[in-house]
Amino acid sequence: MIDFLDVYKGYGGETIFAGAGFRANAGDRIGIVGPNGAGKSTLFGLLTGEIAPDRGTIALPKDVRIGYLHQQLPASEQAGRSLLDFTADAIPELARMAAELRDLEHRLHTETPDGATRDAMLERHGQLQSALEQLGGYRLRPEAEAALCNLGFRAEELERPLGSFSGGWQMRAALARVLIARPDLLLLDEPSNYLDIPAVEYLCRALQGFKGTLLLISHDRFLLRKLTTITLEVNGGTITRYPGDYDFYRAERENRRRVLEAAKRNSDRKKEHLERVIDRFRAKSSKAAQAKSWQKALDRMEEVVLPDELGFSGAIRFPEPPPCGTPVAEMEHVTFSYPGKAPLLRDVNWRIENGDKIALVGFNGTGKTTLLKLLVGRLKPDSGRISFGHHVNLGYQAQEFADILVPEQSVFDTVRAALPPGASQANLMNVLGSFGFSGEAAEKRCAVLSGGEKIRLCFARIFVNPPNLLVLDEPTTHLDIRARELLQTALRQYAGTVCVVSHDIEFVRQVATTIVAMEADGPRKYFGGYDYYLEKSQAFRQAAAAAETPRKEVAGDISRERRRERARRRAALSGEKRRAEKAVADLETRLEALEKRQQELVALLSGVEKVDFAELNRELAAVQQDMEHTMSEWEKAASELEEILRENARIHEDS
Repeated sequence: MIDFLDVYKGYGGETIFAGAGFRANAGDRIGIVGPNGAGKSTLFGLLTGEIAPDRGTIALPKDVRIGYLHQQLPASEQAGRSLLDFTADAIPELARMAAELRDLEHRLHTETPDGATRDAMLERHGQLQSALEQLGGYRLRPEAEAALCNLGFRAEELERPLGSFSGGWQMRAALARVLIARPDLLLLDEPSNYLDIPAVEYLCRALQGFKGTLLLISHDRFLLRKLTTITLEVNGGTITRYPGDYDFYRAERENRRRVLEAAKRNSDRKKEHLERVIDRFRAKSSKAAQAKSWQKALDRMEEVVLPDELGFSGAIRFPEPPPCGTPVAEMEHVTFSYPGKAPLLRDVNWRIENGDKIALVGFNGTGKTTLLKLLVGRLKPDSGRISFGHHVNLGYQAQEFADILVPEQSVFDTVRAALPPGASQANLMNVLGSFGFSGEAAEKRCAVLSGGEKIRLCFARIFVNPPNLLVLDEPTTHLDIRARELLQTALRQYAGTVCVVSHDIEFVRQVATTIVAMEADGPRKYFGGYDYYLEKSQAFRQAAAAAETPRKEVAGDISRERRRERARRRAALSGEKRRAEKAVADLETRLEALEKRQQELVALLSGVEKVDFAELNRELAAVQQDMEHTMSEWEKAASELEEILRENARIHEDS
């Protein structure tokens, strides 16, 4: 159990936490959300002891093992160790135990202690071996290899020095390290920041089987929905607990806001009434005492404070694109390699139709960004041809979008500079308003903009000359959840053609109608959305595995590759099965409790005893509403469990 009680923390006069508190029980799966700078990472620092509170109590169980993934890898970790050695060194105390075990074995071999001393040494030897086995000392290296490969590393890279990899790949190694440690308490701070979609899918599978307590800071709605059952909102110096996943949190937060808005309206009306009557009767001696009483009542009234809007609250609206021909663009037999390297893309043929919403997916390093840069002309192919349709106007947003902004230039001047020569400025403020830069916001300097504001400004630069082919490389970077949702809605409604690379699975799922997967034999096009791609790509992999099985194989003799694949599928499914069974059981328990309370309330209402009928009716209505919500959740969980059981049966049938 974690108790975070009445905690205060501030920096340089700025309050981060002011009497904040929450409780987490063993096995809880908690998503932590809130605006940037609200204190989410500070919360983790307080829990690990890296940061001391100004006041308050933070209590964790004794001897709890904590796994903590920071947003950045500490410099001290970037030593000359190999990638595999760094990752396998996941539990620090194992090195101490192993050293003590080797010392005991050496002493037992070289010394001749008396009987009692020898017995004590042998007992300690057995304790250390047992502890090593319990902590997984003999499994860490193979598990490190498997985790690294699932996160996109190649087998031949495992012995390379950790420092030879980029910061993003080092963070993947740190993620693999914390996952295989299997701590009691796992703290993950934006774990998907440096991950591509296949790696995010692997992370989700790995965490679904995690048995400890999970606290996850993330803007990734896919992970929050899949992995968390409790949500903590960190905002305004407080921590607010919501007993549900991200979708429940969003709905419940809106409900609470509506209730507070109604309460504030009532409070404001009452205050206005009291102020009017006080002003009216204050001068009358006969009403002076009454006016004084009203003033005291007014002074006692508490201010109803509405919760802050989280993230960007404006709108993102794309102008109507100009018409163009079809196909919009076409690659024919394109091959490309970077200097001194083997070809990254070989004989690529790709046709983009008018109105396509295409997402490129695959591991980092497979050529997604390179393919986009070839399309927009930032790179030139070694061979082959790239052509565009009639009147195609291209808009491109690169990963390094912030680098094109001049720090001292204003938002208005930045967008004005992107106007075509001779174009009118009459519509410029409308374009800026479409991306959240109305009024004084248009005069902000680029140097003071947040990451989310910078990316919206780059979109405004693109749309002063509306494109009909929009090419976006990681457009959700630095965007909060609300801004991501607004952007995906704008892209869905956009009548033009979109090609996008993004590691945000939910964003891809909501935007893309076609998937181009960067696979070993080149790009493969799937004529459907992300879920269709998952289904079909799995079928392709199974068909390929079956085709590789030698014809002479005796019936029932399954290849090693198929056995590994089946074992992997069973392992991935076992965590989902346990989670689904627990969810169904928990919901059934809750339904039983609600039904029991409903019966009690009905009995009270129909009985002869004197009761508060209004209060009981309100509680009965709330119980019935909760039962409907819980029943809906149970039906969803039961369906998921049935599907998992069917999939489990299919895996066994494959054997």
